[in-house]
Amino acid sequence: QVQLVESGGGLVQAGGSLRLSCAASGRTFSSHAMGWFRQAPGKERGIVAAVSWSGANTYYADSVKGRFTISRDNAENTVYLQMNSLKPEDTAVYYCAAERVYSDRVPVSFGSWGQGTQVTVSS
Repeated sequence: QVQLVESGGGLVQAGGSLRLSCAASGRTFSSHAMGWFRQAPGKERGIVAAVSWSGANTYYADSVKGRFTISRDNAENTVYLQMNSLKPEDTAVYYCAAERVYSDRVPVSFGSWGQGTQVTVSS
């Protein structure tokens, strides 16, 4: 199981950008698919984006397609979420997640979670 630590959250104006980072411990990072989830107040946590272990396969929620980009650096044990054209409705706690995989696909569920980082977008 990997340990995950998110960073990069903060307060930004609508239309601005932020880049979230998630650093993973352990030597098996490249065997894990990675994902970003978010949870806004009063709402359930939902997936934002995910990437397979090689980076070749990605998934995006419809609400962020064309604005957010997920990427990973297996040499640095880090996954990123570049968020552009931010909207107030993107305000949420963003969580990094990992799942050990045995194929280069995005899994349907994730078992390891970080503590989350707050993203607030002002109008």
